[in-house]
Amino acid sequence: MDVFLPIAEVSVNIVAIFSLSAVVGILSGLFGVGGGFLMTPFLIFLGVPPTYAVANEANNILATSVSGSTTHYLKDTLDYKMGLMIVIGGAIGTLIGIWTFTYFKGIGKIDIVISLAYMYILAIIGTAMLVEGLGEIDKARKKIITKKKLHVHYWIHGLPLRMRFQKSKLYESAFTPIIIGLFVGFIAAIMGIGGAFILVPAMIYIIGMPTRLIPGTSLFVTIFVSVIVTFLHAFNYGSIDLILVFMLVTGSIIGVQVGQKLGESVDSTGLKTLLALLLLIVGIAIAYDTFFAEHTTQEIAKIDTNDLNKLSMFIKKLSVEVPTLYGLFSIVFAVSLGVAAAFIRRFLSNLRKKYFKKAA
Repeated sequence: MDVFLPIAEVSVNIVAIFSLSAVVGILSGLFGVGGGFLMTPFLIFLGVPPTYAVANEANNILATSVSGSTTHYLKDTLDYKMGLMIVIGGAIGTLIGIWTFTYFKGIGKIDIVISLAYMYILAIIGTAMLVEGLGEIDKARKKIITKKKLHVHYWIHGLPLRMRFQKSKLYESAFTPIIIGLFVGFIAAIMGIGGAFILVPAMIYIIGMPTRLIPGTSLFVTIFVSVIVTFLHAFNYGSIDLILVFMLVTGSIIGVQVGQKLGESVDSTGLKTLLALLLLIVGIAIAYDTFFAEHTTQEIAKIDTNDLNKLSMFIKKLSVEVPTLYGLFSIVFAVSLGVAAAFIRRFLSNLRKKYFKKAA
């Protein structure tokens, strides 16, 4: 069953969107990442133009991040101070990223820039994580125990303005999380992702945060970055499609709750290796689509906008005439669904515990 997207002006399969967004939501809850590194390419493969895929997935990531972060807030597994330092850098990086996006869009090269960015970044990070993950699995199988330093120091740790992060029990330069946030924000604006698939490894290997605080803090940062990306894309390009956002958010919200539940009982080493494999597979798929199958995406026909229904016409008109209000509504819509989903899960969890306690 296909549905027409009035802003992107293409038709997509509802079942495919719901299914893929649910899978990406599970990964978001499982790994503490926004899932955009998978969903944005999937949207492009399904025929959504890259410019629209980037913007709408950023809004979807906002909803899943709010849902996941709220759950971690209720469990007290968030380091707000560290998160806010990363957000400061992320805000600056996002603005630079939007400027870069505008430049390449203006010269007609933004589609190839998005594809190349995904291909190279996923290949580099995926390879590094896969090598380390397989190494850890091999050591565990051979029962080899290696003593690791509590913290490996890089040049970034020698920067000034050192401060104490009580929750993570760390004492290091405030510039460390700010610089990391700068890079994450830039990537988020260009690629339509929350940047968590870069942020999570950085929090583990560079900042050295406790593992239990990483998923929640990562999602906390992603909220602010995604808000900025969503608003600027809606205001500058009018590329947010609420019909697509609704489908993405609905599937992702369900998936992220399932993923967080699964994450409580899955080995972290295996998860790291699985995530690395996913990054590599998606990178290879993007490379194939970019260099060998471009004609496939170009053959997708657009539908005459004169045949739009009343809802689609209203969305298109609102996007063009009041882009600021439209962008703000997109943000409020995603945040509301995210918070509601987290509290519903909390309510159901408490209800289940109460029921089983009585039964026992």
